[in-house]
Amino acid sequence: MALRVKYRVLLESWLLAVVGSLLLSYSVQAASSNWFKHEHGAVRLISGSQTVGTGKTIALGLQFRMQPGWKVYWRSPGSAGFPPKVSWAGSRNLANATLAWPVPQRFSVLEMETLGYKKEVVFPITGFLFEPGKPTYLRAHVRFLTCNDICIPYETNLSLFLPAGLEQTSRQARTIINWRRRLPVLGPGAPLSIDRAEISRVGKGMALLVHISAQTKLESPDVFAEGPPDYSFRKPEVKISSSGDEALVWIRVDASRTVDAPLTGKAVTLTAVDGTRAVEKSFILQPKTIDSGGTAAEETVMPYGLLAIIGLAILGGLILNLMPCVLPVLSIKLLTVVSHGGGATGRIRAGFVTSAAGILFCFVLLGTIAVALKSAGMAVGWGIQFQQPAFLVLMISVLTLFACNMWGLFEIQLPASVSDTATTGSDLRGLAGQFLTGVFATLLATPCTSPFLGTAVGFALSRGPFEIYAVFLGLGLGLAMPWLVVAAFPVFVKSLPKPGHWMITLKRVLSIALIGTVGWLLSVLWLQIGAGAAGMVALLVGVIVFSIWQYRHLGTKARLATWLVVGSVTAISTIFAGSLSDVGVRIAGIKEKTWQKFDLESVRKAVTQGETVLVDVTADWCLTCQVNKALVLNRGKVAEIFDAGEVIAMKADWTKPDPAITAYLKSFGRFGIPFNVVYGPRARQGIPLREILTESHVLAAIGQARGNAPSAEP
Repeated sequence: MALRVKYRVLLESWLLAVVGSLLLSYSVQAASSNWFKHEHGAVRLISGSQTVGTGKTIALGLQFRMQPGWKVYWRSPGSAGFPPKVSWAGSRNLANATLAWPVPQRFSVLEMETLGYKKEVVFPITGFLFEPGKPTYLRAHVRFLTCNDICIPYETNLSLFLPAGLEQTSRQARTIINWRRRLPVLGPGAPLSIDRAEISRVGKGMALLVHISAQTKLESPDVFAEGPPDYSFRKPEVKISSSGDEALVWIRVDASRTVDAPLTGKAVTLTAVDGTRAVEKSFILQPKTIDSGGTAAEETVMPYGLLAIIGLAILGGLILNLMPCVLPVLSIKLLTVVSHGGGATGRIRAGFVTSAAGILFCFVLLGTIAVALKSAGMAVGWGIQFQQPAFLVLMISVLTLFACNMWGLFEIQLPASVSDTATTGSDLRGLAGQFLTGVFATLLATPCTSPFLGTAVGFALSRGPFEIYAVFLGLGLGLAMPWLVVAAFPVFVKSLPKPGHWMITLKRVLSIALIGTVGWLLSVLWLQIGAGAAGMVALLVGVIVFSIWQYRHLGTKARLATWLVVGSVTAISTIFAGSLSDVGVRIAGIKEKTWQKFDLESVRKAVTQGETVLVDVTADWCLTCQVNKALVLNRGKVAEIFDAGEVIAMKADWTKPDPAITAYLKSFGRFGIPFNVVYGPRARQGIPLREILTESHVLAAIGQARGNAPSAEP
């Protein structure tokens, strides 16, 4: 009897050990299905738990392993392919299952763009149960395409049983968690931000303009776009801002039916990626208004490239000759022309080429300053030197010398051997005088922007040193074009009257333009450093004029002392004004009752409340800005709308450096003024206007922003 009991106990122990080992083997295997192996890889279904657990959901994954060179596709595969598809028909206790898509790779072959995965990928799956805690049988019918040089479709059935019981983490749980970390973030808290997305027309086609930003520097951002099935999206062009934490992404859109098929009002899903950071966001596309004058430089330049931008720079520089800022230089130009009347062809050509060289030299100098400021992390823009009182004083002193010279108060005598072979220009004799003519023509032109100039400068200042120098040389070539044309065809100048005593009267008349420019610069200085300080500078300028007036009555040695006095007074005035550059004695303020002080948060609140807002970024030294005010903003129907309160008018004063206004300009890809933007219920991101305003264009933009008028004409 005892022996029977002993054998019975041994038999039960052995049976328990066998059953236990079988159950342990089953529980380990239950966390995954069998591999479906094929010639180019394998696929299986995995679970993060060996049992169902007590929750309403279960964590699953569809795991692919591919042979070298082979790939499977993302949910939007691109120009070819199709993504894996899973059917759960035949499963038990499974209500639904959602498959998530990790960030894909981009593959480019013969201008065809596809998106997918190589080597290995796990698609995390969330399974929703009918009855939590109950055993669950999973049956996944998987169809997928794997491609290398050729593409081969496959399909298979994968099955997995999860018994009831408390959750027990499986070997595959870590794999599923790691691949979940590669999913793009949805909603707030993402490491990247997709700030806005708009649709724009480019020629006969369309493009998506996507603005992304990050809290830290962007390295190699990319954006994957998904939209209606009739549209495809090419590989984007990405331009990272100079600060490194923002980027503009330009994506060409192709329509399968017709290029006229609108995308406005359509939904798109964008996935922005930068290294291990990714974010996903959906948008209802709205049109982007791009001004033909180039006010949204970043958006307009990306499709064309550097050569096209250089062409715009040359055209913008040429038009700059007609801008109001250049008009004070007209006296120098005219005197240069008439001083060559009747001269030898060689002299004429040499003089005008030298003036053009002065212009180009000055633009290279401006480009060098821009590169240096960018490298130092400082703000850079077109005409910002006029924000510096020291520069204004230096220009005032130099123009005063020019005016005194043209009035005949002094002359620079050169040795006879030099004088006989040199060309003359404005009595600052020789080629050096012609060179300085070009330099000062450039410096006095910088407070203005012209059509196309904003686009070119915006492109250059948002890129690297090579682009900056290339664009600034293009601008210089455009501004120097009239001089170069005369140098090429000197017959135009030879037809002018020969130089004579009549030129003395002409010089005195033309010097009035330079005196007016000095007065204008003093008024700008007064608004920057105050009336008292500007009065002191004006007094020192008077000392310079008096010293030069006494020049002709002095002997040779005393004349040298005159120039020492002039140099000392100029240096003292420049240092004095420079020391007041940060005092902030601004008295201009917002004098007009109509105009409110610019505040971006106030703009947003007003637009949210259904108001329409016009922002005018201006400066006292910007003559084009003053012309826009006089001819458009402060008169006619536009002024009536402002006075009636139908549109809120805001003035952003950039006369002195202002980091907030600089950042605001930068957000539109602008680095110079004038700049005007209209906001409204139908234009929450703003409609940038042209540099040179017209009443009809401003009214059309206001109507568009309100939503009760057609788009502003370009």
